[in-house]
Amino acid sequence: MDNPENVLIIGSGIAGMEASLMLSKAGKKVYLVENLPIIGGKIIKNEESFPNMECSTCLVAPIQQEILQDANIEVLTLSTVEKIAGKPGDFKITVRKKARYVSLEACLGCGACYPVCPVVLKNEWEENLMDKKAIYVPCSGSLPNVPAIDASECLHLNGKDKSCNKCVEACMFGAIDFSQKDEELKLDVTGIIVATGFELINGQALENLGYGKYPGVYTAFEFERLFASNGPTEGKLFLRDSENTPDSVAIVHCVGRDEVGYCSNVCCMSSSKHARFIKHNLHDAKIYNIYSDICLPDKSYQKFFDETKSHDSEFIFQSDRKKMKITKKDGKLEVSYFNGKETKESILVDMVILANALRPSDTIEELTKALEIKRDSFGFIETEPSKLGSVETSRPGIFVAGCAEGPKDIQGSVIQSEAAVAGILSLLDQ
Repeated sequence: MDNPENVLIIGSGIAGMEASLMLSKAGKKVYLVENLPIIGGKIIKNEESFPNMECSTCLVAPIQQEILQDANIEVLTLSTVEKIAGKPGDFKITVRKKARYVSLEACLGCGACYPVCPVVLKNEWEENLMDKKAIYVPCSGSLPNVPAIDASECLHLNGKDKSCNKCVEACMFGAIDFSQKDEELKLDVTGIIVATGFELINGQALENLGYGKYPGVYTAFEFERLFASNGPTEGKLFLRDSENTPDSVAIVHCVGRDEVGYCSNVCCMSSSKHARFIKHNLHDAKIYNIYSDICLPDKSYQKFFDETKSHDSEFIFQSDRKKMKITKKDGKLEVSYFNGKETKESILVDMVILANALRPSDTIEELTKALEIKRDSFGFIETEPSKLGSVETSRPGIFVAGCAEGPKDIQGSVIQSEAAVAGILSLLDQ
């Protein structure tokens, strides 16, 4: 820790990973802090990435592997930043690292510990579409491919049944270690990049759309996991309450846009991607895209959108998002809306996919307080208003990249991470 050119990166999504590799190649020591037991961020929830419909995990896995094998990058999973002191060039960081209770060195990822665990929980990473055990990896293909134990749910660790050692007995490599303790780490770093990503707004807050009430209404990420080959159904598109495939699907754009007060930038392309997937796998399915606005922020996106509109979907304009209502009728979902002539119309479908607005991550409030940096009026991390395209935060030496600053696509996140790295290198040069 005596190296004066250490850098802290908070968040291991695409922006955090790219920044880590760039700084490592520049000869800097990187501490990559992630509160999950895996790295990769939300991109690994996607089966394909627009506009080229490339396999997302195929794109990201080599980056994840490179990071885990890079001697200049120390990955701190299950970790959070608790405190910061000092100034640019000499920050003192306190990190709380939770115990994994599984040895990263000894575990081979065989999975023998999962079936024997008696505790069954909902898997939040899989959007609660499947179960997990108290010892778990968030999804198939997680990296590092080493499980973690939820101490609050584990019968041995929470004291409900200290005699329960089923996972220990099942592990032939001796990787389970109940003696591990949480750690407090002290890091000395020159600069910091915040890349904590985003969450989706809670669809249940919009009662008119029936999310949480009707099983056939899904968020965008729930649908992503349904058609992901490493997801709960291994890519088979079944409805939540049956093993039937939908004959008709409505994709609702701009869900929650009025509530958050901004366009989330990526939803139109994600919705177009979903329409393409459905048409590719369910050739006879009827697909409706219900929109009030279209946002295509990259010049390459227009062709993708036009092809979707001409071949894969019927696009329906609605004049007022707040007047839409989703109810149940004749065993199907009735989607009612007002068209451009302010006339009420409706369609009947088997499935509804909500293109939820992006919002700041759950950790951002606590983190910005610890870092003593400002947030903007929408809750994202604020950048210096006097500098166009700035990635500098209100505290010198701390930079932001990716969706921690605001909604953006993969390309935008990578470009911003490059700018943040340039800011760090400039700081080091000084």
